[in-house]
Amino acid sequence: MGDGAKPPNDNLSKVVEDLGFLPHDLWRQCRRLIESYHAVNGYFCLPDMLWRSQLGPFIERQEQLARLLKRASTTRSAKIANESFVRIATTILSLEILASSFAGWSAIYPKAGEDARALLTRNALSPKMPLMELYVYAPRYISSTAIVTLTPPPTS
Repeated sequence: MGDGAKPPNDNLSKVVEDLGFLPHDLWRQCRRLIESYHAVNGYFCLPDMLWRSQLGPFIERQEQLARLLKRASTTRSAKIANESFVRIATTILSLEILASSFAGWSAIYPKAGEDARALLTRNALSPKMPLMELYVYAPRYISSTAIVTLTPPPTS
């Protein structure tokens, strides 16, 4: 993976492998933020959050995200559906953070930042970063927890 990024070690890491420029540390931290949000607010709202953010067309154009969406939409298991939706949201939030250079991530991973900006620009419906607005900047949720969770690791 580019810029020293590594895919997660689990068996469903194909999304991160296909978007190989996503830094593993960022992806993991975004996932932790999303899981902490939904541990409090419930996972039932996650599919609706993705759709109301108008991310459906973007998800459907990315092969691995589209597979996760299909899996989430057709399974009878809430656990599998939630896991799939979390992976979709984690990937998109990671892209948004890289593209916006939030907390200096694109300074640490400049090529990944360029790739994320190019991907989002090429596929964007608007210049907004909808998942950052929901998870990082939302008035009811903005907190030092989001900032601390998304702080980049120290550079070596």
